[in-house]
Amino acid sequence: MTNLVQFPGLGLSFELSRVAFSIGGMDIYWYGVCIAFGLCLALVFAFRRCTEFGIDADSMVDVILIGVVLGIASARLYYVAMAPYDYDSIWDVLAVRDGGLAIYGGIIGAFVFGGLACKWRGVPVLPMFDLAGMGFLIGQGCGRWGNFFNQEAFGCNTTLPWGMFSEATEDYLMGSTVTVPKGVTIDPSMPVHPTFLYESIWCFVGLALLAAYIKKRKFNGDIALRYLVWYGAGRFWIEALRTDSLLLVPSLGLRASQLVAAAAVVGGVALEIFLTRKYKSKPLMVTLALTAENRSLLAKVRKAEPEFTVEREELVASSPRKLFLERTNAYNERVKQQLKEKLAEKKDA
Repeated sequence: MTNLVQFPGLGLSFELSRVAFSIGGMDIYWYGVCIAFGLCLALVFAFRRCTEFGIDADSMVDVILIGVVLGIASARLYYVAMAPYDYDSIWDVLAVRDGGLAIYGGIIGAFVFGGLACKWRGVPVLPMFDLAGMGFLIGQGCGRWGNFFNQEAFGCNTTLPWGMFSEATEDYLMGSTVTVPKGVTIDPSMPVHPTFLYESIWCFVGLALLAAYIKKRKFNGDIALRYLVWYGAGRFWIEALRTDSLLLVPSLGLRASQLVAAAAVVGGVALEIFLTRKYKSKPLMVTLALTAENRSLLAKVRKAEPEFTVEREELVASSPRKLFLERTNAYNERVKQQLKEKLAEKKDA
């Protein structure tokens, strides 16, 4: 399971193994390690910044778990649906360890099921989508390095200095599942575009730009839309280089992922323009998050007094993170005291 990966123009070569380590006779692949590492970094980022979006960290855990698990399932189903070959059994469809996850399926599934989980756990949907967009860039930026270890998701031939070559790329390009636009010829013995690297760099640059924009966002969902536009634009041109995508229109070289990417860019730009104009004169206000403990206390109070509400506090989105943390903690302490007093009154009555 090793590959000698070469970058002839740079004078570099690496002996890579797909297997990172083994546990009880089960091989753990670098592909899974890269995805898991990206997920962990995304979680750290989300927990660090969630207060600035009015999201309680404890409640966010359930949303993330549901979004991740069902997002992976959706990524697999999307890949299977778009694959240019048939699967022999349901077990082949479920064999995620054999490879085959489509990021757009994962994005769609995570947003849909994560949004439903937000409704269930009382987490604001659009702010959560903003955090998820940046989390996706972290996860995808790290996860693409799994393709490097697997020597997959690469492009057509290139003479650029960073062109990549290995026995795995040569074997694949000599196979029958290669998809290239009409008129494009492939030489399996020549270097190819390391498109995994292109997409990883694109994701991390996008993350830096969106992270710098957090305090400047104009409305809830602003960052999520910018994520769709940024990732869609990059995926559109990177996908055109790849040799493993489903071609919808071979004569034009149009691929299924490019169609989805184009729709994301067009729809995202249109909504971004419309909503920016709509909210341009209004500073974005963030409603401070109630902790899970306080929501539980509030539910108990409402059993006896259904109309009871707690006063909500807001803070301008551009406020410093430190102020968000201080104000959110102080707000929840006051609410907790109020709710405990209310419960004590009901008990005495």
